[in-house]
Amino acid sequence: MSPEADGAWRIVEDDLSGAPIRALLEQHFAGMLASSPAGSCHFLDFEGLRAGGVTFWSIHRDGELAGCGALKQLDAGHGEIKSMRTADAFLRQGVAARMLEHVVETARSRGLARLSLETGSGPAFAPALALYARHGFEECEPFADYKPDPFSRFMTRAL
Repeated sequence: MSPEADGAWRIVEDDLSGAPIRALLEQHFAGMLASSPAGSCHFLDFEGLRAGGVTFWSIHRDGELAGCGALKQLDAGHGEIKSMRTADAFLRQGVAARMLEHVVETARSRGLARLSLETGSGPAFAPALALYARHGFEECEPFADYKPDPFSRFMTRAL
């Protein structure tokens, strides 16, 4: 996949081999475990992010890693957003919105009819929940293999 430019922003499919992306994902994993009980954390580890049916991207600005996100294809018409994370130095600069728009457009281009996500329910997740709501996601029941969990919030939108 060729890089996608938006001014100084660049989104690329990432193979997870670079030290900066691995460090950002380690921070993501630790943050999820710090904000929710282990049994309520549903992030994909490195192996899960490399699995078939998962596409992982990193977003960069002026050569610096700004964040990441992934799309997991659940079935022929349904995808799931995974591993959305913004690097601390890029918080509140539109990184997550750019990545989310990229994931949504990729899902559409692949012919998916629905895109869903699971995220946490505590205060640490308020910015993510607000972002998803601004982009048309609405709360829904658990999907795929998820079960009801007071530490999880589920959202979806038609494409």
